[in-house]
Amino acid sequence: ADGTPGYYDAEGRPLKKAFLRTPVEFSRISSRFSSARRHPILGSTRAHRGVDYAAPKGTPIRTAGNGRVIFRGWKSGYGNCVIVQHPNNVTTLYAHMSRFAAGRGVGTKVSQGEVVGYVGMTGLATAPRLVAAHAFPYDPGLRARVLALSQAAADARAPLDEIAALDVALGQAFAAAALALLAQAGIAPAAVAAIGSHGQTLRHRPAGPHPFTWQLGDPNVIAERCGITTVADFRRRDVAAGGQGAPLMPAFHVAAFADPGEARAVLNLGGIANLTLMRGDRPVVGFDTGPANALLDAWSLDQRGAARDEGGEWARSGRIGPALLARLMADPYFRLPAPKSTGRDAFHLDWLRSALAAIGPLPAADVQATLAELSAATIADALRAAMPGAARVIACGGGVHNHFLMQRLAARLDPVRLESSAAHGVDPDFVEAMGFAWLARETLAGRPGNLPSVTGAAGARILGAIHPA
Repeated sequence: ADGTPGYYDAEGRPLKKAFLRTPVEFSRISSRFSSARRHPILGSTRAHRGVDYAAPKGTPIRTAGNGRVIFRGWKSGYGNCVIVQHPNNVTTLYAHMSRFAAGRGVGTKVSQGEVVGYVGMTGLATAPRLVAAHAFPYDPGLRARVLALSQAAADARAPLDEIAALDVALGQAFAAAALALLAQAGIAPAAVAAIGSHGQTLRHRPAGPHPFTWQLGDPNVIAERCGITTVADFRRRDVAAGGQGAPLMPAFHVAAFADPGEARAVLNLGGIANLTLMRGDRPVVGFDTGPANALLDAWSLDQRGAARDEGGEWARSGRIGPALLARLMADPYFRLPAPKSTGRDAFHLDWLRSALAAIGPLPAADVQATLAELSAATIADALRAAMPGAARVIACGGGVHNHFLMQRLAARLDPVRLESSAAHGVDPDFVEAMGFAWLARETLAGRPGNLPSVTGAAGARILGAIHPA
């Protein structure tokens, strides 16, 4: 026993908890309480008639008998948990997991001794979880202003007054979105420790004599309007330390998706695609592979007035143009070694138009199909080169909803398994939002948020600036 406080009596006084130093499979420690006690997580007094398994954090949790998984997710008071139904209709709840085992989703048959997850901490501390979420689209006018600046040619000069005004306007929009979400969820601003705000990238140029990255969305405005401490400007400290400033999600991906028994990658299909490569006990590697939704959405808006290609159906109606694909894939960025990062200021409509001018016109739908193939091809090529032994790719971000893109990715990645982060209990639309909330927590705790093996920074650094409420 390690003597760590963690269990409580009926009056809320801490008791001692014991962990098995060398776990014995299927061994159990009974914790039946016929009288009520105060639950440290739920905050209520209740009887407990279950059976607790005890083992150190990270220990594989094995099923006590044959059955079928009927639930896998988060439950109040139990954290991440799996429920297995046995042939005699008895169910077993495996709770307080740090993470789930791969391939054990709802409906999966399991045999005695199979791993369904890994031991975590008690209750709410088991892993990052999504409490409430909502996507608030940009006002059309604000979106047009953002695109005008972020998708301009590399040598464009933007008016300083417009940049400053847009910085404030975006801060106001972000604050309004945060307050609206809290109102929907019934959560008081005072209950929120901090907002982690990435901002809207205007320029990302981590190379050259004066490397920089610049995100808009004034955190002073967010903190003032919401009355919540706001952590922002995450990338520039990593750039100052000689890093790329991106991607920053790999540290969170490790916390949420790593499995020491499997070589796996997390693929974020945002405006730019990036990979996190998790290879057991080897250092984590991550980098931007190139464009994903940014060009697909920009071309859809330019040609059809639609902000996105819903489900990738427009791309599916076209034919991939081999000449255009070859021209786009000849961009030097795709051959750069990691660490590397890029942005919309490198892959924009003028970049696409210059390639079209060189090879001749194509039907608009064919261009869209080719852009989807560009993303699929560059992602698959990058994965094979950097982690040829990958077994699984977990995809997240808005591009997961582009079914044509996902089908092309699956074909290019075969035999590597491609699946949504939803299969691991995390909504693909909100992985990045969760990640920056997690980074804000790390900043407030005084812990580094970057991975030097990913960004190339001189060392681990505490990221972001804190703007008190």
